[in-house]
Amino acid sequence: RSAIMRAVPDRDTSAEMKVRRLLRPIAPGYRLHRKDVPGKPDVAYLAKKKAIFVHGCFWHGHDCRRGARIPKTNADYWLAKIGRNRARDSRHIAELAERGWRALVVWECELADAPALEARLRAFVGED
Repeated sequence: RSAIMRAVPDRDTSAEMKVRRLLRPIAPGYRLHRKDVPGKPDVAYLAKKKAIFVHGCFWHGHDCRRGARIPKTNADYWLAKIGRNRARDSRHIAELAERGWRALVVWECELADAPALEARLRAFVGED
């Protein structure tokens, strides 16, 4: 199990790459995984103070079908872990807001509707 968990990537995931492919023609010039920005967002526009997080539905406890699924084994551990992930995500977004940043969370399940996601990204990076 440990080897499987170590193999789960934390950056450059397929979901993140799809979001970056949509962003490239809309608003290039983003930075990736900046450690100097709270929460180390997947995509950051430093000058605009905008951060985009791409969250996997299961890992971050989204309310969709995939995110609401509870593992059959070791359920207590996973529920606690997902709860900690959600609390950490909330802290990061609050810290960004305190510093004058705006944050957008893109859920993995939203990638299925690319035109809607593109419109949402365009609205987020275009507004000031």
